[in-house]
Amino acid sequence: MRNFSLKLLVTLLTVCWAAAAHAQDFDTKAPFAVLMDYESGTILFNKAGDEQLEPASMAKLMTLAVVFDQLQAKKLQPTDEFFISEHAWRDGGASSGGSTMFAVLNSKIPVIDLVRSVIIQSGNDAAIALAEGIAGSELSFAQMMNQLGKEIGLTGSNFVNATGLPDPAQFSTARDLATIARFIIAQFPEYYPIFSEREFTWNKIRQMNRNSLLEIGIGVDGLKTGHTEAAGYGEVVSTAATGRRLIAVLHGL
Repeated sequence: MRNFSLKLLVTLLTVCWAAAAHAQDFDTKAPFAVLMDYESGTILFNKAGDEQLEPASMAKLMTLAVVFDQLQAKKLQPTDEFFISEHAWRDGGASSGGSTMFAVLNSKIPVIDLVRSVIIQSGNDAAIALAEGIAGSELSFAQMMNQLGKEIGLTGSNFVNATGLPDPAQFSTARDLATIARFIIAQFPEYYPIFSEREFTWNKIRQMNRNSLLEIGIGVDGLKTGHTEAAGYGEVVSTAATGRRLIAVLHGL
């Protein structure tokens, strides 16, 4: 993932420069790419930005948006504890082979720690626990994801799980992923700094933030990586290093 992120960094900086100058003359090897101006929501660069893609773990941004919305509405407290079910443990835990926080079966974990795992570790078990704790089931939670998505202006997305694990019925677009990122940054400033945290330890297992662009020192402060064999590598990133906050989505590399 580090090598990918370094390549993405070069691409991102080139896209940012090109968008500020002559974006129409720029191209990228990424099949899907969008650069959005945070303040206005204007798309500065667009390559297949409205075509369906498999969002992989970048779908967790929509999961987080629902969780943050529940927290902000006081329907949920950061200290509330959610149960690690058989589904969360088996399908999202260590035995699943995917990204995980290594949560213990039948344990209870505070919401804020589950959130940190989703952001930093991309924990599938944590995402499922949040979904089940809030909505009773992952499917019901996905309906909440889709409802909030409509409210914030998503036009090309459908979510069926909280993890981003592959499903033919789950899809998004680069524009929609940028829109979710913009919503999170704007509406939940009290939680956005978690995206910049470099590491998180749970069950005595220390994991570094999967967004290795945080280490480079160029002002990237979020948001989320994603990868599956079918979809390739992707990332939603944001930076205000130039004095103008930008949100970039690149996917399929």
